[in-house]
Amino acid sequence: MKPLQSIHLFWLLLLSHSSLATPLAPQDNTPIYDGPYVFIEPGAAQPQTAHWICHNQLAQTPIKQAKLSRPSDCAQLPEPTLNSHATALLPDTYEGVNKVIALSDVHGQYDVLINLLRRHKVIDSQLHWAAGDAHLVMTGDMFDRGHQVNEVLWFMYQLNQQAQAAGGQLHLLMGNHEQMVMRGDLRYVHPRYQTASEQLGRSYDALYANDTVLGQWLRSKHTIVKINDTLFLHGGISQEWIDRKLTLSRVNALYRQHIDKSKPELKQDDLLNFLFFGNGPTWYRGYFKANFNQQELDNILAYFNVKRIVVGHTSQSQVLGLFDNQVIAVDSSIKLGESGELLIIEDNQLIRGHYDGARSIL
Repeated sequence: MKPLQSIHLFWLLLLSHSSLATPLAPQDNTPIYDGPYVFIEPGAAQPQTAHWICHNQLAQTPIKQAKLSRPSDCAQLPEPTLNSHATALLPDTYEGVNKVIALSDVHGQYDVLINLLRRHKVIDSQLHWAAGDAHLVMTGDMFDRGHQVNEVLWFMYQLNQQAQAAGGQLHLLMGNHEQMVMRGDLRYVHPRYQTASEQLGRSYDALYANDTVLGQWLRSKHTIVKINDTLFLHGGISQEWIDRKLTLSRVNALYRQHIDKSKPELKQDDLLNFLFFGNGPTWYRGYFKANFNQQELDNILAYFNVKRIVVGHTSQSQVLGLFDNQVIAVDSSIKLGESGELLIIEDNQLIRGHYDGARSIL
């Protein structure tokens, strides 16, 4: 079978997987532990209370000196320290970065994420940043499908601060599922989160609204970044981007400005309809189709003055290079909850980081 055909076959098989194609249904009566959820009260200088779901019931704890402490009988939920600088707007273009690590589409599979990062020494045994001045890029889709979305989010929130303190950086890019949740498209939310929604009296999207700590943090993030000679995003850049003469700074700003709009509102505007749907950067799958050609790719690479584009969104069984590694797909199906890979760019080499910690040249 030709490589492109095998890619198409894998994608079709993945889409047919019922837990990915349709909303999940509760499987058992396992007690729910969830949180924390931190809301920003009107007029308060800083958040005062953390909300938790402990054995299906709502519990609250005071926030002292920005530190969250879970109730004693509330399993092993995250206990983050709030960061007053978390929402600072970062550049979307970087030069001179020595090492870049990229992965995508975690979809609430916290354990797979932790194992993968630990085995490649991105984090240490205490789950703290251990990659020095490296840049870690998550190209979207932390939300939906899996059962540990909140764990993933708070882990990334903490890692963001630790990476910056070490001279590195975490780039948390918005994917189509972040956009879906924020505009209230909840078709793929794991049923675990029904309990928090009911106990807190908020729809799931409102748990990450602009009056929450995580919601404000997420809304400060870019959708596309350029690091050295590589462009990173969730879906991909199509020829339509070039025809519209768009820039990174303008598009990243438009995503942040309009991410809370409803689907009908977005579709009323021609540019927003392109950006948030169809051939836009968070949905595009053109690189994986038989009619996409080298000339079109050359035009895109030249427009951004890069050597390659790294994308998630279109699932593979591994980190995969296309068009002589000018397109690299990093959605390695972490969403299935079994394994995953990451991409390492270092010393002018492109490296597959395997789930067991081994490495191979791409």
